[in-house]
Amino acid sequence: MKVLIIEDDKYLSESICETIKEMFETVQAFDGEEGLYLAEQNIFDVIILDIMLPHMNGYEVLQKVRKQNITTPVIMLTAKDGIDDKIQGFKVGADDYLVKPFHREELLLRLEAMVRRSGGRLKENVLTFKELRLNIKNKSAEINGETVKLNGKQFDLLEYLLTNKNTILTKEQIFDRIWGFESDTSTTVVEVYASNLRKNLKKSGYDQYIKTFRGLGYMLTDNGEGNV
Repeated sequence: MKVLIIEDDKYLSESICETIKEMFETVQAFDGEEGLYLAEQNIFDVIILDIMLPHMNGYEVLQKVRKQNITTPVIMLTAKDGIDDKIQGFKVGADDYLVKPFHREELLLRLEAMVRRSGGRLKENVLTFKELRLNIKNKSAEINGETVKLNGKQFDLLEYLLTNKNTILTKEQIFDRIWGFESDTSTTVVEVYASNLRKNLKKSGYDQYIKTFRGLGYMLTDNGEGNV
């Protein structure tokens, strides 16, 4: 699971990263404009968003994100405990609210609850699709009880497709999610890994469920229609 932390207090941001590192991969932004740019990539499972930010406040960031129909769950952070601030946050699309200072355990519990509500599988560490099982903790895959050998990035790609089943993921989204914004390679690497992933799934017939949308991206689908 991938979390975007938009918080200008670098000490607090690092503390959040340390707190959730065992369950989440984190990306940090330290002002509103940078946070908005990253949030617009729509590759995160949860966004932790501070209200008081340089260049653009958290309310403005969230409002712009929601106007683009990006539904990523958002926890807003604030030093304010006034009801008006909470109402404004919920009105622009916040899913939860956490007042600073907060306890480590409270943050973890709220993240876990948010992931469960959005359909994630944080506790079980296992994702399933038909007879396919992905063990997130030990990065293993099996179909009908038989091990499927996948390298690290192939596993990550299959996990990303599975957690967004029946949703088209663009090559750019996949690249940013798995290889990262600062990677030296290009989006063509996505095609290579998608092709190799299909080869590894072909023995069990599960390659048919990864649909290619030429020039756009990929989707894991229930009906196995192939390419479009």
